[in-house]
Amino acid sequence: MLRLRGAAQESFHQAAAQAAVSRFGRQVFVRGVVEISNYCRENCGYCGMRRANRGLDRYRANVDELAELLVHRRPRSVTDVSLQAGEDPRAVREVALPLIRILKRETSLGIIVCLGTLDPALYRELREAGAEVYILKFETSDPDDYERHEAPGTLAERVEHIRLLADEGWFVSSGFIVGLPGQSEERLLGNLGLAAELPLTGCSVSPFVPGTDTPLAGEPMADLDLTLNCMAALRLLQPDWIIPAVSALNLAGPGEVYGRGLRAGANLVTMNLTPRELREAYVLYRRERFIMTEDRILEAMAAENLAPCRQSLGDYLRHARIPVETSVAADG
Repeated sequence: MLRLRGAAQESFHQAAAQAAVSRFGRQVFVRGVVEISNYCRENCGYCGMRRANRGLDRYRANVDELAELLVHRRPRSVTDVSLQAGEDPRAVREVALPLIRILKRETSLGIIVCLGTLDPALYRELREAGAEVYILKFETSDPDDYERHEAPGTLAERVEHIRLLADEGWFVSSGFIVGLPGQSEERLLGNLGLAAELPLTGCSVSPFVPGTDTPLAGEPMADLDLTLNCMAALRLLQPDWIIPAVSALNLAGPGEVYGRGLRAGANLVTMNLTPRELREAYVLYRRERFIMTEDRILEAMAAENLAPCRQSLGDYLRHARIPVETSVAADG
């Protein structure tokens, strides 16, 4: 399955794409991401925002500026906003919480947060403020790999937090990295297995991109075909899940290959809404970023005969037991 190439791979991806269409129609969720802080107390070996990177200009975004952007100037196709940061509890309190309250009061946006492992009290505050979806990636299912790459805490702790979030009423999405240095096929398959065991509503598959300011800078890029095969496998294993086409796909292959993610069964796209003056300092991989704008998103979707869903992700997930014909499909 992971090694498929050529015509066999194309058939495999077509089956995954058809599984997505059968469940969600020809509509794709569209979210905007705003990167609210690049401070991070963790030291992940694969991330440019690791605390040991002393050459990075750190920032926490201004709440009023972000609110003005998201309330009055967000792209029309965006139904959800994802607030993302390094692991920075101060930014959660000073930026995320007040911004979420403004957005819930003044917009109909679904609110997604990707803010790392936090104290349970902060999870509850975010939930009470109006956030519904929490993204907490486990990155790798192998405890030794997890420790070697200095991912946050331990794998057991990360999984415990994923379960805690689900128990407290969050819709939880996770994710893993394909192509981490030293990753075997067995360990890669273990990622699919762990994802299936967790109480998730979605999962991302990200190609490993060697970050310039990380200990893994000299390692090879992940194989794009392997990454896409994992996406297709995840869709076929979990036809009801929300699976994003991540922007890093464009870094792992020549040209704009985002559409290949949609052809492998993805049903969520993300455009970057971070103010330009902050964007270059949010360095997951490299300072030279491939930014998915609304035009690029809509062009990629149109090329695959897909259209933006007008229903927010949170609203869909609250009614996920309703057949798609009367929920997502009827809404567009």
